[in-house]
Amino acid sequence: MLPRAKGNWTKGEARHLLSRAGFGGSPDEIWRLHAMGREEAVDFLLNSEESIEAHPKPEWADLKTAMVNMSEMMMERREMMLETHGLSPEEAEKKRQEVQKKTRQQARRQGLESQHWWFNRMLKTKAPLREKMTLFWHDHFATSIQKVKEPVLLIKQNELFREHAFGNFRDLTNKIVRDPAMMLYLDTQRSSKSMPNENFAREIMELFTLGEGNYTEEDVKQAARAFTGYQLNRLTGEVMQSARAWDDGEKTIFGETGPYNGKDVVSLIFKKDACAKFMAVKLWEFFAYEKPVDSAMADLAATLRENDYELKPVLREIFLSSEFYGEKAMATMIKSPVQYLVQLLKELEMDTAPLGFPIMGQTQLGQVLFMPPNVAGWDWGKAWINTNTLLTRYNLAGILTKGAIGNKMGKDGGALKKLVESRRKPSQGTSPDYPKIAVESERNDTVKLVDDLIARFFCVSIPAKARDSFIAYANTKKGVSYTDKELGELCHLMLSTPYYQIG
Repeated sequence: MLPRAKGNWTKGEARHLLSRAGFGGSPDEIWRLHAMGREEAVDFLLNSEESIEAHPKPEWADLKTAMVNMSEMMMERREMMLETHGLSPEEAEKKRQEVQKKTRQQARRQGLESQHWWFNRMLKTKAPLREKMTLFWHDHFATSIQKVKEPVLLIKQNELFREHAFGNFRDLTNKIVRDPAMMLYLDTQRSSKSMPNENFAREIMELFTLGEGNYTEEDVKQAARAFTGYQLNRLTGEVMQSARAWDDGEKTIFGETGPYNGKDVVSLIFKKDACAKFMAVKLWEFFAYEKPVDSAMADLAATLRENDYELKPVLREIFLSSEFYGEKAMATMIKSPVQYLVQLLKELEMDTAPLGFPIMGQTQLGQVLFMPPNVAGWDWGKAWINTNTLLTRYNLAGILTKGAIGNKMGKDGGALKKLVESRRKPSQGTSPDYPKIAVESERNDTVKLVDDLIARFFCVSIPAKARDSFIAYANTKKGVSYTDKELGELCHLMLSTPYYQIG
């Protein structure tokens, strides 16, 4: 096992854990986690009592409802085809375009609702590690709504990731082979013994389980034959394997021969030591830091194998290790856009984002939920930051701290306004809770005010020069009364620094 962390469990370590194993939190949330002690805090995150059903999905995302909606749409299309008989070619084409436009609009609306629903879960969840692992799996087994085009299937996949958040990696891999969204994304529903889909077999090995260099091209070709015959009923979301389309012949994979099917191939993959090492590194780099030492990953891979690919023991080992709280890990990771946006809202004590803010922020910063760029997922780390995205982060922080989003919602503003307003309770606010961030009676003590805000916003150690500049700025804003407006401007200044981009 990795060496355990020893010594005092500090508030800084509690903050680090909540940021990496979740999406950060308010000072009160960090204080409560710190009060538990290190082991109890890790166990609390791994064993949340919040129900998976605590944040209901959109009504249309229920499979039975979706089946009814799809049936109605198919009937509408049939009726449209009947109506085109006797029309001129131009009139018939206009009719078809009307139906297609309606279909696209519905998919667009449902896509926005899906993104809003998941972002809202991240913001409000009492099970932050489960939601963070759902994001991990979405990046690992990447699929995009742009190709799948059916939001209900992306929600179904999202629920699968949440259900198996820290369950068994082998079981999840077997389920993703037959997942409708993945099948549409990688075209496996078209794979037959006459034309096996080698691309899918390669992605399973290279991106999902083994990594480059741990299989041969012949392994890919033979595995592709085993993965043939899966067929998707798009009306019901059910996946079956057609005996007629499946290649039941002998295949030789990793030096072993048999009439293998897809599940057999997954079993063969998980026998290889490279599989445990691959996932150990992937988890470590997601939660701790890039390019870990081989000896540490060998220990973590051994834990994964010894626990038959159950992930909870591995995650517990990561979060209790001394290396996780070492100088390579603490305050060294550039926040991903989704992490940045959710954590920003949490640290500003906002229970609801302004209209359109999450989608606008994700789009401008380059990480839109349900829309990874390709099957390899997003590029992480330094790829998140350039001159444009850094300036955009500063502007987004200004939108929140100054409490106005204006007309900056983009082309989806109208749809988002209807969506969010329909779900918002009258008591929910979309401005920072400044009285909670800084008690009004204590605001004129600018040194204490700045130090409290530094403790709230920054994981990194702030240079004395930066702290002095914050205090000097606060003093210029100090008047008879330090109002929410001045406090918001001070918060914006502090959030518009490179230090806040690191967590």
